Amino acid sequence: MTDQPSSFFTQSTDETLKSLATTTDGLTQDQVAERLAKYGRNQLTETKRKSLFVRFLEQFKDFMIIVLLVAAMIAGFLAHEWPDAIIILAVVILNAVFGVFQEAKAEQAIDALKEMATPDAHVRRNGQIVKIKSEELVVGDIVLLEAGDIVPADLRLLESAALKIEESALTGESVPVDKTVATLTDPESGIGDRTNMAFMNSNVTYGRGVGVVTGTGMQTEVGKIAGMLNQAGETTTPLQMNLSQLGKSLTIMILIIAAVVFVVGYLRHAQSPINMLLTSISLAVAAIPEGLPAIVTVILALGTQKMVKRNALVRKLPAVETLGSTDIIASDKTGTLTMNQMTVEKIFTNNQLQEASADLASDDLALSIMNLANDTKITEDGQLIGDPTETALIAYGRDKGFVIQDALAAAPRVGEVPFDSERKLMTTIHQAKDGQLLMTTKGAPDELLKRVSHFIDANGDVQPLDEDERQFLLKTNHDLAKQALRVLALAYKPLDSLPATINPTIEDELIFAGLVGMIDPERPEAKQAVTDAHSAGIRTLMITGDHRDTAEAIALRLGIITPEQDADAAVVTGAELDQMDDETFAKKVSQYAVYARVAPEHKVRIVKAWQKHGKVVAMTGDGVNDAPALKSADIGIGMGITGTEVSKGASDMVLADDNFSTIVVAVKEGRKVFANIQKSIQYLLSANLGEVLTLFMMTILGWQILQPVHILWINLVTDTFPAITLGVEPTEPGIMNQKPRGRKSNFFSGGVFQAIIYQGLLEGGITLGVYALAITYPVHQASGLAHADALTMAYATLGMIQLFHAFNVKSVHQSIFTVGFFKNKAFNWAVLASFLLLAATIMVPGLNGLFHVSHLDIHQWGIVLAASFSLIVIVEIVKFFQRRMAK
Repeated sequence: MTDQPSSFFTQSTDETLKSLATTTDGLTQDQVAERLAKYGRNQLTETKRKSLFVRFLEQFKDFMIIVLLVAAMIAGFLAHEWPDAIIILAVVILNAVFGVFQEAKAEQAIDALKEMATPDAHVRRNGQIVKIKSEELVVGDIVLLEAGDIVPADLRLLESAALKIEESALTGESVPVDKTVATLTDPESGIGDRTNMAFMNSNVTYGRGVGVVTGTGMQTEVGKIAGMLNQAGETTTPLQMNLSQLGKSLTIMILIIAAVVFVVGYLRHAQSPINMLLTSISLAVAAIPEGLPAIVTVILALGTQKMVKRNALVRKLPAVETLGSTDIIASDKTGTLTMNQMTVEKIFTNNQLQEASADLASDDLALSIMNLANDTKITEDGQLIGDPTETALIAYGRDKGFVIQDALAAAPRVGEVPFDSERKLMTTIHQAKDGQLLMTTKGAPDELLKRVSHFIDANGDVQPLDEDERQFLLKTNHDLAKQALRVLALAYKPLDSLPATINPTIEDELIFAGLVGMIDPERPEAKQAVTDAHSAGIRTLMITGDHRDTAEAIALRLGIITPEQDADAAVVTGAELDQMDDETFAKKVSQYAVYARVAPEHKVRIVKAWQKHGKVVAMTGDGVNDAPALKSADIGIGMGITGTEVSKGASDMVLADDNFSTIVVAVKEGRKVFANIQKSIQYLLSANLGEVLTLFMMTILGWQILQPVHILWINLVTDTFPAITLGVEPTEPGIMNQKPRGRKSNFFSGGVFQAIIYQGLLEGGITLGVYALAITYPVHQASGLAHADALTMAYATLGMIQLFHAFNVKSVHQSIFTVGFFKNKAFNWAVLASFLLLAATIMVPGLNGLFHVSHLDIHQWGIVLAASFSLIVIVEIVKFFQRRMAK
């Protein structure tokens, strides 16, 4: 017996049994025990999970988090600003707890794979048929299959009686595969072409069969996918990279500022060296936007809530923003771009081709045949159960007013010749109440036409089939097949009596009645979604296990391939990919829009090839075969209705409605989320720069310095509330006409960095100007009171100016009059609440002593308000000239 899986599909049944050291009577109990001990149980294994504590510690690896922890230590132990330290630590710990919670929810892909395994299997051991748990199966076991079973392991088929197995979750092909026992000759055949194999966790939809187990557990095709999931590393999202980059930039800036303040203060002998060190550390702590991680988390969480309302369920918070930077959407075809439901699209009857939507009489002969020669079961509540092709025919009959139950009641089935994959036909015989017998046949057009002698013409008359008519019918079939339609031919024959022997020999001298063309059609909204994605600069790819012609036809209908493109060059198969090395594929990857007949490893390779080009890749899918690529992509998007638990578990986001257009909505939301995070960062950093400049210049000029409690209250009140509510700003017009940001962009792109610098300088300069004005023209002549008033006015101005500035950052370049002052109600309330909390520290008796501030009169408040509002006027003027220069 071989120790490793082999290409059993290229071996004959006898060769397979010999190489597996088994017989058609099955294994003995001793053989089973020996193999179970050697190869283990038929179940999937997984990598060792990290403990909760380890996951918690890993949350502190982020560079920004490290910066905040160092700041907390400095604030507490050196600067003795314990309130600052406690707040920073609280933010960091809450952030870590939230991260662990999100990770715990994401580790479900392998569990779902394990749960998919069928609980029981019928096997032949010692010549006896027994029922066992599927996990007890071993290589060499003989397994019996029938309709409704889930295949318990990978099998080489030994017997097949009209056996059909639905493998869409593994291969992506929506139509059940006809299985045979014939030996295949091509060792490079993909999974979808291995018609003599049955794969673990696929579904038997029709017929019966017998197979020998060739692989169990991790040695099955599903097991290989599980192994790929175990090995797939977590991708770093653009958001995570941007936050890391921001943290490093801030650290460098903060160190430089602290060093400069220390050196300048020391050289001017402003304070003792130790006091100057504490002053520079306090200033550095003020420069850190300690609320940033929490604010980003809140904005992402708010984004997820909005997306839930649009049927997009986000499992990992950074995925919200990642969508906004997506360059490529690599979409599975079946169930994602298409309905995953076979549908009649063309009907050829009375020698004329017409659309399925055209009027058709309920007693049309072609319509009757497709319904009578059909094994679909109908439940009491009207559900159709059976082969998807046959259920599509019954559904079409219903739409045209043909009631199959009534038809069978009037003409019950009295004989049949079941479908088999060699002759590709099925026949039923029906007896009417008047004693007349009708034989109906449906199947592959080329095979059925060999048995046809007559046809029904346009007038409904039966005519002899001549060569011209035969060629016309073959051409019609060919034209339909070129459109990627699955075509069935329909024929009948009146019988005088029931044949003594009912077998395929009765399928002769048939009268041709018509053709029916079916396809798994594109979703109605998918074409518009592809167009919208293209307008947003996003390229849509189709990745499918389906046949090349079918994939190409659907891609043309959706607009993934345009008529101007060379369709042949835009489509590549998995077999062709295997012939390319990574370097060749990397050069050609941009020319391909459609990937057909691909295996799971191909999907991962496609995703990684685009990622090597610096593209942000979103991968959609619903099958087990999609899981590794979903996990490898920058954002994996699973399908909530048709998707397997495996694909959902490996995804960052799940579409509750399986609607491809929901992805475009989610992309728009993702872009809005990034823009709003940018606004919050612009607001926070310009505010912090204003604070740093104010403290720095006060130190240099020898003025009284704002107390740590002032900076802390401003950071808590005037920074945090508006920054959070900026996260729910409405989408700016034209956001979906912009090109994707891609990987190279960051939070400082698009003019944000320049805005932070000049707006921060303005905030600091105006605050210092108010302090200087208050000292120069004091209300109180006493020096102590004059300085107290000046400090209070500087404190009030620094807080107020940030609240006015919050209106500026609603848009980097657009005027506040275009964006709108008061559209965001949450923002309006946040600004009002922040103002009241800031004013309370000055105006409420008792609090002013706690905050080391004095009461201000109306004149002083007027100066504070006028100075603060001036920032809006100045920024509006700057934006005006920026827009003029851009034009």
